[in-house]
This record gives sequence, C-alpha cells and structure tokens, in this order.
Amino acid sequence: MTFIQIMPFIILDRDGVINYDSDEYIKSPDEWQPIPGSLDAIAHLNRAGFRVLVATNQSGVARGHYDLETLDQIHEKFMRELAAHGGYVEEIFFCPHHPEEECSCRKPKPGLLHQIAEKYNVDLTETYFIGDSYVDIQAAKAAGCKPLLVMTGNGHKVREQHPDLFAAIQSFADLADAVDYVLIQQGKSHG
Repeated sequence: MTFIQIMPFIILDRDGVINYDSDEYIKSPDEWQPIPGSLDAIAHLNRAGFRVLVATNQSGVARGHYDLETLDQIHEKFMRELAAHGGYVEEIFFCPHHPEEECSCRKPKPGLLHQIAEKYNVDLTETYFIGDSYVDIQAAKAAGCKPLLVMTGNGHKVREQHPDLFAAIQSFADLADAVDYVLIQQGKSHG
C-alpha cells in the first residue's frame, strides 16, 4: 500500500515579515528590501516540504501610490531574490482595495485566506499564518488558522497595544525564528 504525504501549506504576510515595511508604502522594486534571513527561511520551508503562500494588504494601489503593474514588478523582484536563495512561493494573494471600500479580502477580514483555501484546497485549521500586525492575527483567527507573530514590522506595536492578544499568541524575533518553531512542530506531528 502506498501512502501519499500531502505537503503542508504555510501562509505569510509580506510587509514587515518578508521585507521591511514603510509608513510611506513600498512603492517600487527598489524600495522592496528583504529582512535579513527571511528569504533563507522561506527556502528552508520549501526544503522541508512546505508550500508557501503570501497574503498581503496592498491598499497603496487604491490610494494611488503605485499601480498593479508596479506591484507585479515588486513581486517579480521578490521572487527573483527568493529564487537566488533556493526558495519559491506558490502564489501571492493581495488586496488592492482602500480600507473604506470594506471589501471582504482586506485583513483583518479573512477573505484572502478563504481565497487561498478554495484555490489550493487548504485546511486552514492545520495551517500556520505568520504575520507582524494585529490585522494579521485577527484575519488568521477569523479564518481558523494558527497565528504566529513576528516582532519585525509591527510586532512591537501589537505587544504594546494588545498585551492580552500578545500573551496568547506565540511570538518570534523574525521569520527565521518562526520557521524554526514551525519545523519543530511539524517534526513532532509527524515524528
């Protein structure tokens, strides 16, 4: 009898988790700069058999800071640099809408995560979502994911503004530390 092992999925936020965030938005490929260790962490996930997906709010499109073509160029740079580290992302799901549009895909609503679940047949209850902000944690919880918080980006703000939530969520210095934790947990669940 042959057993087919289903590759697990993991979902990452982009700004503040993979790359440095900016209050002025990441408006060009030149402004997209990876956080040290983040690209290697994604490659580590890939080598461990994870399928990596990204879920990111990109309201800078609706706000007129950059257009969809520029966003594509930013993501192409990300994918090129990630490939140079031996990693890849299955797909980047993004919400281009303005917060006032009250769409279902803008985190903290779980729409992007539901899109991922539908397209890839992902069991969100068995899936980690790594983010750096309160809206990431809210979206993960609303979708039934396992939220993890990194202190890069807005993680310190979450600790200051939502101490109860912070105390209830596993937190890590950066994506590399969070990935180490996920891989240890994966080993426990399959070992």
